[in-house]
Amino acid sequence: MDRELISIVLPVFNEEQGIQKTIDVLLNYCDNRPERYELIFVNDGSSDQTKAIISKAIREHPEIKLVDFSRNFGHQLAISAGIRYTSGQAVVVMDADLQDPPSIIPEMINKWHHGYDVVYGQRLHRDGETLFKKATASLFYRLLKEMTSIEIPLDTGDFRLMDRRVVDVLKQMPEKDPFVRGMVSWVGFRQTAVKYDRQERFAGESKYPLRKMIKLALDGLSSFSLVPLKLAQWLGTLALITSLITLVVGLITSFSLGVEILFLSTLLGGVILLTIGILGNYLGRIFIQSRERPLYIVSDTKGFRSQLNQINLEEHNSRLVNSN
Repeated sequence: MDRELISIVLPVFNEEQGIQKTIDVLLNYCDNRPERYELIFVNDGSSDQTKAIISKAIREHPEIKLVDFSRNFGHQLAISAGIRYTSGQAVVVMDADLQDPPSIIPEMINKWHHGYDVVYGQRLHRDGETLFKKATASLFYRLLKEMTSIEIPLDTGDFRLMDRRVVDVLKQMPEKDPFVRGMVSWVGFRQTAVKYDRQERFAGESKYPLRKMIKLALDGLSSFSLVPLKLAQWLGTLALITSLITLVVGLITSFSLGVEILFLSTLLGGVILLTIGILGNYLGRIFIQSRERPLYIVSDTKGFRSQLNQINLEEHNSRLVNSN
């Protein structure tokens, strides 16, 4: 019992094609390591047999645990929920599709033993992804780095190890639309990278299509940057200057007044709509955060001690509301 406990949090959503493989790989990894492990799967409202497969594994392996959402609340909230249920001295967050290989975890643990509080996986290559996905991901990370007020490492996802004191700080941040990697950077502490090649997905399909990637990018920007608000101001100033220049040029050259009016109307209309959209995004986040609703609803837990089950199911959601 003196061996340190490492918690691994794995959000899952419709992963029935590959979840058994993931369980087998992780159990084999845990069996060959000196540390103790708990594997906490967070079922984010799967409509397939993902929950049933995990539940069956729990009956055979006490180190596996399940947190079951009442519906789909999203990948980032599933991570937030998972870390709240951990009890390890360190917590590893990883996806359940084996793109982030468990073989990297020992290197993370080694750096943790050398005094680092956060050890994040930094991708060198992204196997099995389209050129468009790689290009947009690269652009996203670099724009985020330039536009946010915190230092978010390039080419990093949510695959990381965190010390218990970092997790305890994150648990005090009940954000409605969390951007976990940004939150981890924001809390500070000693952080370092482990570089690795991201593997091709073993089975199934990505749960982050373009639409969700855009939402994640907007969440990251609006959570940690005021640049979009300043951009609206800059665009308004630019539109005003452009309008004045166009008007002066039109008076000097006797340019068609109708063309001038059409150009200016289109320009000003576009700037106004863009500005309203930017403001609406920030106001929407304020509105969502102000509602006293729980971040998510846990319908069931499996594999935890009965006392913890009772606490989680009866009090957990109310604690989240009260913490706001």
